[in-house]
Amino acid sequence: MRACLFVIALAAFSLSAAEKTETIEGKLTVHPGQATTLEIAAHKIIALDGDQPTRKVLNDDRLNGFDVHATGHFTAPGKFLIDPQHKHALMVHQHDKLKMITYWCEVCGIRAYTPGPCVCCQAETELDLRDPDNFQHPDK
Repeated sequence: MRACLFVIALAAFSLSAAEKTETIEGKLTVHPGQATTLEIAAHKIIALDGDQPTRKVLNDDRLNGFDVHATGHFTAPGKFLIDPQHKHALMVHQHDKLKMITYWCEVCGIRAYTPGPCVCCQAETELDLRDPDNFQHPDK
């Protein structure tokens, strides 16, 4: 019984060690119909993925060319899985500061964290990069 528990604990430890959280930075390139990529130092290209909300953000053409800061882990060489969106694991650099990626409906005053139409009026939301310290304050 102890040997079985030891094997289970060892397997759990091995899995958690394999998913070591890392932060990578580089230039984001959105490829329609393909995985969005990040070009890091030495011109190395990494394919990015994430949960469903993060994928929507990754496919937003308005972010193409931004320098980004992504936290997550490598799933394979050249493939990086960004942590879930609720952890704010994908941010952009703007004016030498990290900014949260948010979307704003000017008509309704509603903030969203994925691109697309406003949940109220269905108008297209605008990209609105915010200081992380102020992200809980919906005032524009």
